[in-house]
Amino acid sequence: MLSYLVTHFSDFQLACIGSFLLHESVFFLSGLPFIYLERAGFLSKYKIQTKNNTPAAQGKCIIRLLLYHFCVNLPLMLASYPVFRAMGMRSSFPLPYATPFGLTSEYAHPAEILFLGFATIVGPALTGPHLITLWLWMVLRVLETVEAHCGYHFPWSLSNFLPLYGGADFHDYHHRLLYTKSGNYSSTFVYMDWIFGTDKGYRRLKSLKENGDTKQT
Repeated sequence: MLSYLVTHFSDFQLACIGSFLLHESVFFLSGLPFIYLERAGFLSKYKIQTKNNTPAAQGKCIIRLLLYHFCVNLPLMLASYPVFRAMGMRSSFPLPYATPFGLTSEYAHPAEILFLGFATIVGPALTGPHLITLWLWMVLRVLETVEAHCGYHFPWSLSNFLPLYGGADFHDYHHRLLYTKSGNYSSTFVYMDWIFGTDKGYRRLKSLKENGDTKQT
């Protein structure tokens, strides 16, 4: 598969169009199942908030996401290609390894999408990565942000095993109190919220819930 891509498509096609198609595939295939879970009420006991989004709101979200992706993300990928090439990115062999309702995670203002997109790619751009490395990084970031916004906290969620990982349980509090100084700005590693004290409301709410559960038992 990789051999076919490298031999049949140019670096520009792989880095821009290929990266865009990879992003869209991973993002929607990982995010759409959570819409089904919400509509069907399946695994509802793991849902963080009890309220549900209407099908109309979900459809509006998907339409705007496609608009933003084609009008913001794709142009950003096209414009960043010369930078990646200048820093030494390649798609040729050998590969770098010899022996890795979630859709609302990218539902944002175009300016925010541009800023976050730049923050995501500037690190890899500085290292001059192989295209496969860039794609793996992109897949990891998409899966992480979808998980953080999925609205469900499962027994197998990473936040149950990694002490500094926030995930959906932590970041959902930020969106629950939208348009306020809600805190919990981090969707991955929570130490910055702890350092600046922007997780105090969440910690207080979590403590109250735990104390309530203890009294009930």
